[in-house]
Amino acid sequence: MFKHILLPVDGSELSQKAVSAAIQFARTSTARLTPYMCVETYPYSLTSDSSHEKREVFQQRVDAQARQELARIESAAALAGVPCTGHVSSAMAPYHGIINAARELDCDVIFMASHGRRGISGLLLGSETQKVLTHSDVPVLVFR
Repeated sequence: MFKHILLPVDGSELSQKAVSAAIQFARTSTARLTPYMCVETYPYSLTSDSSHEKREVFQQRVDAQARQELARIESAAALAGVPCTGHVSSAMAPYHGIINAARELDCDVIFMASHGRRGISGLLLGSETQKVLTHSDVPVLVFR
């Protein structure tokens, strides 16, 4: 049914559980898996204190951290026989990055974790999963 799965990850415990489930899902679907991390954009303005790390240093650090997490997922997928290549980008909001990555990479489903917060708690926290569900034209499979 699905041939290319985008798996947004953030390194959290819940995200780690979704990785195992997504690898199994990809294996049974004979789909390829693209784990994805949306890294933070440079948080300092040009006029801010010079004691902050430089933009290039910041970008290298967050990219290296993301690549390390994605390499771990790629290894786990390889052990399960699932084709897998990670992808990193930055966006002003993670849900924008997720939706754009799904479109750009031609994914036919987004497999993502959710904390399952409901009611006012879910509204106040502004769940990225909820935002992806609301704005994506790519189907979203939510893992809890």
